[in-house]
Amino acid sequence: MAPCLCRCRCKLLLCICSPCILLTCLFIYVVLAVCFSMAPSISPIGASRPLPLYFAATGASKAGFLASYPLNDFWKNYLDNRAMWNWLQHIMDRLHNPILHSNTAGRNNVLSLGDLFPVLGKLKCKQDHSMTKFMSDFQAMPRQIQDFVSSMHCRDYPLLIDQPRVCARRPDLREAAPMLLLAIKTQVHDFQNRQAIRKTWGRSGYVKGLVGKGGIVRRVFLLGNREQDEHLYIDGLLEMESQRYGDIIQWDFQDTFFNLTLKDVLFWQWFSMRCPHARFVFKGDDDVFVRTPALLDFLQSEEVKAKVSNSSGSAVKLEDFIIGDVIISAVPVRKNSTKYYIPQTFYEGLYPPYAGGGGVVYSGSLALRLLQVSKRVHLFPIDDVYLGMCLHRLGVSPIHHPAFLTFDFPKKEKKGPCANHTILLVHKRSPAEMYDLWNEMKSPSLECRNATLRVQGTGKEKSTQVTAERLPHADSIL
Repeated sequence: MAPCLCRCRCKLLLCICSPCILLTCLFIYVVLAVCFSMAPSISPIGASRPLPLYFAATGASKAGFLASYPLNDFWKNYLDNRAMWNWLQHIMDRLHNPILHSNTAGRNNVLSLGDLFPVLGKLKCKQDHSMTKFMSDFQAMPRQIQDFVSSMHCRDYPLLIDQPRVCARRPDLREAAPMLLLAIKTQVHDFQNRQAIRKTWGRSGYVKGLVGKGGIVRRVFLLGNREQDEHLYIDGLLEMESQRYGDIIQWDFQDTFFNLTLKDVLFWQWFSMRCPHARFVFKGDDDVFVRTPALLDFLQSEEVKAKVSNSSGSAVKLEDFIIGDVIISAVPVRKNSTKYYIPQTFYEGLYPPYAGGGGVVYSGSLALRLLQVSKRVHLFPIDDVYLGMCLHRLGVSPIHHPAFLTFDFPKKEKKGPCANHTILLVHKRSPAEMYDLWNEMKSPSLECRNATLRVQGTGKEKSTQVTAERLPHADSIL
């Protein structure tokens, strides 16, 4: 009986202890497995195992057991100052870099050229040659380059003629703010162009779309001042024109080709005060033709797309919307006999993507942002390129659309009978041609009534290198 009782006790003890022993072994195994997995693995030669390629950026250190780190600086402390504009803008970009200057991130502090160079900040809007020392060949430059460099510090010019009520709400119209503001660059003596625009595609008021409801359109012409040797009676004629049509905006600066950039900057400032609620802005030249009803339909379709893409269904401001004939990887013209000439001592490198200046459309909210960013982008002689520089610093990419023909119809393209009904804009057209096109648009043939917008061009717009055909007067661009 005693031996049997002893065997039973042994079996009972074994049954009770075995699970405890197994659980203890399992616990020890788990602890050791976790510890080994967390410990750094050592290769046979005692060095750290190299990181996978997708963890190590190009130019990173891979030596020893330390984490990879960049071998070179992210931003250059110094820039070769052979090109004056690049050097000045390099300083400005560094001052507004939110990583290098995190204590100013999120603020609206915008430093201007006068902040960087106090001497220039005290100058009035007249020529000063203190900056010309940065261009070794300044004296050999064409007169237009010399004049621009000597006055590029100034962008505060007084208004001579203003239109404070052009975007004001009117009792007879249903909308409080314009859907589209036409801002057209012109010169004092180009009255025929302005008159043709007023009577054709640039009519102010309610404009019906081809298929949509349309919207309110407003019009302003942007002018500088005349040459000093012109007759004074022109001032009186321009004042009479302003009183008659209420669409003239004039600033007191010399209206030259290289000062077209001033019209952009000063217009953005005027827009922020006089017409900030306009939904879209068309900025173009006075020798283009625009199918305004078709453009309104197109813009309304873009607004619908933006609303659909917004999950809440509320209105979207299209803050990054800008569309036109986009040119990419354009090179500066180095032939000093052309008006587009930019010397290498002034600017080096390719131009950022930009829309051809014959005509471009952007949202009103983007116009307000362009005003702010322009305060930290130094003026550039070519207005189209300057807009691209501002967009680049906003992180905005312009949208290319083949219906914007800022260089006219391609020469090699066969023009069909309804070709004019497939565009949104075409450049260049005389006043007589504007009237003819307008009459054609008002009474389209049966064949052309259902014509759709161009959806593809000849393929040049997709090129990564601009050619002489894409750059006006660039028969010798290098």
